[in-house]
Amino acid sequence: MRSKSAGDYVLDTSIYLMLTLMGVITLLPFANVLSKAVSEEWAIVSGKVGIFPVGFQLDTMKFVVTSSQFLQALWISVLVAVIGTLLSLLLTALTAYPLSKRQLPGIGVIIVLFIFTMMFNGGIIPNYLLIRELGLIDSLGALIYPALISVFNLLVIKSYFETLPESLEESAKLEGAGNLTILFRIILPLSGPVLATIGLFYAVYFWNDYFNPLLYINSTDLRPLPLYLQDIVMNANASSALDRTADQLMNVPAEGVRSATVIASTVPILLVYPYLQKYFIKGVLIGSVKG
Repeated sequence: MRSKSAGDYVLDTSIYLMLTLMGVITLLPFANVLSKAVSEEWAIVSGKVGIFPVGFQLDTMKFVVTSSQFLQALWISVLVAVIGTLLSLLLTALTAYPLSKRQLPGIGVIIVLFIFTMMFNGGIIPNYLLIRELGLIDSLGALIYPALISVFNLLVIKSYFETLPESLEESAKLEGAGNLTILFRIILPLSGPVLATIGLFYAVYFWNDYFNPLLYINSTDLRPLPLYLQDIVMNANASSALDRTADQLMNVPAEGVRSATVIASTVPILLVYPYLQKYFIKGVLIGSVKG
């Protein structure tokens, strides 16, 4: 192995410094929001809060997370993210498995049809009319069903399935196993990295989805966190938006409430990343070896 020259060390150091700088720049807005969420009211009002808190306190966070409307929105988001992710993974895997078989009749045309939907769709009005005709307006189904299968995620899982040895399936078929048995007992257990990665993609999408709730949800009891967050950001001084009385609202800064709500809405999905990080890169790379 060739030893590194002085130029190689300079290049490596430059790359690390550049990546570190980009990471710090990316974290600056989050640090500012976090600082405002835990800073004293006078510091926020006077504009003295930057990337570090001024006068640490947790009253604003407690004020936000104890709101019944926040807890209801959190429950709706968790419910939609969990159910949506599980159903999406199931349907995506069930669809990707037959598409990974090149001997399937008409496989080329079928894949083209799937890819076509990535570039073209009916538009907002036809989608809304469809959801309304299905009776899904103002229901959790409107937040889950339209996004159950992402064609991009489907193609990643399909590519991963194609990398698995065909001899595994042939051996299982010799033992009398059917296609579903092979999928659930052999293929999926071997696909942990890509399933974890795609599951994370789906979970983040369902958790952050704002547009579908804005179109299809009218009841305040069915608002997910993104829609609740919009109400807070747009109207942080209103007691109806925060489920608090006017006297209670006078004791907390509006900007601090906005920031605390953003942090409280972000933390749950951030907690998922450490458990899936080891699968993330491996799943994406392996799933993209074949097209």
